[in-house]
Amino acid sequence: MHSIYARANGVSGLWSTCVMALLAAVALSSFLFNANPQGSLDIVSLKVFHSKTRRYPFRNEEIGFVKFNVSADFTPLFNWNTKQLFLYLEAEYANAQGVNNTVVVWDRIVRRKEDAIVDVVQKDKYRLRDLSGSFSDVLPAQYSLKYNVMPYVGMLSYGEAARTLEPIDFPDARDSVS
Repeated sequence: MHSIYARANGVSGLWSTCVMALLAAVALSSFLFNANPQGSLDIVSLKVFHSKTRRYPFRNEEIGFVKFNVSADFTPLFNWNTKQLFLYLEAEYANAQGVNNTVVVWDRIVRRKEDAIVDVVQKDKYRLRDLSGSFSDVLPAQYSLKYNVMPYVGMLSYGEAARTLEPIDFPDARDSVS
């Protein structure tokens, strides 16, 4: 006859196979739920100021501040496999050397479907800084509201909910002084 260890091995093998098949079905079913939330994004103002840095106290650096309005409904992205959403506002621009930069200006984590309707009017959460230290000779920035769906099981999915219609120029630091 079979020993207790052989029977426990057979039962645990069957159980782990069933669990893996269930997890694979859950991961594949998340591809069936394709929602495309739409929102609106409006950049109210963009100001650039001179600043002294802590790392280099004798070096002037320019820092950009963005005010924006964001409104979007992300409730269609929530289903039984959605753990949370990561929302972020992104600025894309090319600096004077021709290097493409992507900077996150604002972000938020949404964990419940009730909090998925976003209506934000505020300043940026993070400041804009260029590695060259100056925004002169920088091409205009394109802003976009993006999201990342984090499921309980399966792959992460990314998307874009809103984008500015035309790129927005960085003002000269002398023009931003109020």
